[in-house]
Amino acid sequence: MAIELIAIDMDGTLLNPQHEVTPAVKQALAAARKLGVQVVLATGRPFIGVKRYLEELDLQQQDCYCITNNGALVQHADDGRCFAEVTLTFADYLYFEALSRQLGVGFHALTQSDLYTANADISPYSIHEAYLTGIPLRFRTPQQMDPALTFPKVMMVDKPERLDQAVSQIPDEIRSRYTIMKSAPYYLEILDKRVNKGEGVKVLAEKLGIARENVMTLGDQENDIAMLEYAGLGVAMGNAIDSVKAISQFVTKSNREDGVAYAVEKFVLNR
Repeated sequence: MAIELIAIDMDGTLLNPQHEVTPAVKQALAAARKLGVQVVLATGRPFIGVKRYLEELDLQQQDCYCITNNGALVQHADDGRCFAEVTLTFADYLYFEALSRQLGVGFHALTQSDLYTANADISPYSIHEAYLTGIPLRFRTPQQMDPALTFPKVMMVDKPERLDQAVSQIPDEIRSRYTIMKSAPYYLEILDKRVNKGEGVKVLAEKLGIARENVMTLGDQENDIAMLEYAGLGVAMGNAIDSVKAISQFVTKSNREDGVAYAVEKFVLNR
């Protein structure tokens, strides 16, 4: 197996707990690129929350790509132009905004440029998302929103125990019509049924003419499972949740211990 594409989750995987790319990880990815390997960040974050790291890793190039919003958008890394996107409609937004109120949890929705919440008492988890990614946070009631807007994803956000209770009450019919998964204990992500990181990686690999057996993916949370299952080599972080470890071919070290570097050295550089 010759790895030609490495798709890497960001939070909990590429980044250490301080949201940093460590020197060891940076060095390993640079070495892989020198061998001609395509390095792709595949994240739940919007593009604005990825740009800083693309620059830091020297991936903001015309021939580089990133997968954002959990696969809803596949974008050129230099300027964020989309060559593949699947988004939710305004009607989807209205349904889930109302459902979140009914279930008693916070809610926000992302466009390509902004994060919107209709919660007058803005959730600290919405504030955290805006702070972490740098995306502007805007308060708008549903009546104040532009019906022409589309959304890569919407999210229910709350304390883990409250969110888990809400998740258990989402109708089965709705679960079957959308991709619904957690990206963190306090974030429930809702996307078009066709969207997940696995589909995003597949679209990109096919565009680049790379067979799935030559793809390596790394992740730690539920929203990474689809791309770990798609890849010829799915690698779970040492800090990954158990369900991620269970479907992966290899478990590397944690994000505190340069786990990405360890896996890249083992499966790419040492071969």
